[in-house]
Amino acid sequence: MAGLGFLDREQTVAPNGYNRWLVPPAALCIHLCIGEAYAFSVFNLPLTRLIGITKHAPGDWNLVDVGWIFSVAIVFLGLSAAFTGTWLDRVGPRKAMTAAALCFGGGFLVAAFGVSIHSLLVVFLGYGVLGGIGLGIGYISPVRTLITWFPDRPGMATGLAIMGFGGGAMIAAPLSFLLMHHFTTATSLGVAPSFVALGIIYAIFMLIGALIVRVPPAGWAPAGYVAPTTQKKLISEYDVTADRAMATPQFYFLWFVLFLNVTAGIGVIGQASPMIQEMFHGRVTAATAAGFVGFLSLFNMGGRFFWASLSDWLGRKPTYFVFFLLGIALYVLVPHTALLGSVALTALCFGVILSMYGGGFSTIPAYLRDIFGVRHVGAIHGRILTAWSAAGVMGPVLVDYIRQYQIHHGVAKADAYTITLYIMAALLLVGAICNAMISPVGAQHHEAIARAAE
Repeated sequence: MAGLGFLDREQTVAPNGYNRWLVPPAALCIHLCIGEAYAFSVFNLPLTRLIGITKHAPGDWNLVDVGWIFSVAIVFLGLSAAFTGTWLDRVGPRKAMTAAALCFGGGFLVAAFGVSIHSLLVVFLGYGVLGGIGLGIGYISPVRTLITWFPDRPGMATGLAIMGFGGGAMIAAPLSFLLMHHFTTATSLGVAPSFVALGIIYAIFMLIGALIVRVPPAGWAPAGYVAPTTQKKLISEYDVTADRAMATPQFYFLWFVLFLNVTAGIGVIGQASPMIQEMFHGRVTAATAAGFVGFLSLFNMGGRFFWASLSDWLGRKPTYFVFFLLGIALYVLVPHTALLGSVALTALCFGVILSMYGGGFSTIPAYLRDIFGVRHVGAIHGRILTAWSAAGVMGPVLVDYIRQYQIHHGVAKADAYTITLYIMAALLLVGAICNAMISPVGAQHHEAIARAAE
């Protein structure tokens, strides 16, 4: 294993005078690739016609079952982030990013094999399990690195680290559509070869990110930086270990804040392509729906940087109140814009919703840093992402199963999402209440005091 020594953390320490602005591109190499997950809905309808080709046929998978591919991937994203967070802090970002590249790229290859033999279980194991593990490791690996490089602007830093994940679909949606079109034949929709191509392309770019990432030397700080010495805006100067953090009520309030914000948005992302086609049947084609997925990705990506940067000025808690209250208003408004027949207004509402969904992800690491300190934020962030796993099941289930239930009871497909959107608004109200309950962590949980007590 000596030949792999270049992957060690010690080999990634930046030299004196290193420009910290060279680090964000490494994070983007990872997140723009794994952000493909948000474009996976482009494959949903083709996966339901692998046998029938032009229409659903006996033996084809149904849309509800196919929707679980995305959910399984998000479940394993959260689980792998939770279980590897401490390991990542120890081994450094390069080794973690390399592992993420191999898992995510390999997951596509296994899923391609599953499609070729028409085994949904193998697709689950490939894209869902193996790819999901790559998603989780790749997602958290750049975050702590950028927070340590930008202690003066942690919100902006996490926005930089995570905005690529939101923007990945902007690339992946049209790329996936073009690949399927290229590989389509009279007997195949081109899904399997598209998976192979995507797996190879993404693995290469993620490995480039792993090669160029750097960590700051011990004790490094930006010129003129003074660490905060007050509890202003819930910003703590003390560190709390990951285990101790999980013994505080703040951890669980933050868990539910993330869970409810994500649940309200992830169901839309998971079924964005078929949803817009069914809400405006006959007016939105598959190609236009792919463009809609890319449009949402643009807002998802931009929101991650905009809202996280704004939180450095506004504060994390007030920023989350904006997410919840404005989100409630928009979810209630969307069914009415659909009734008016306005594709543009409906798309705009979903775009703003997705900007705040993305902003929630990019703001939560800085929120954790404020509450629990910077030293263990990578491990704590990994554990809090189990909320994403739970939301990855809850959100799509709310969308898919409520839709299916209403259609079976005679509701038109165009109207089958209305009740779900109102439920999402109610979830955001609960999230606002959880956010209101967050306060500074008690001194007994601070690392130095806790160790002294032991």
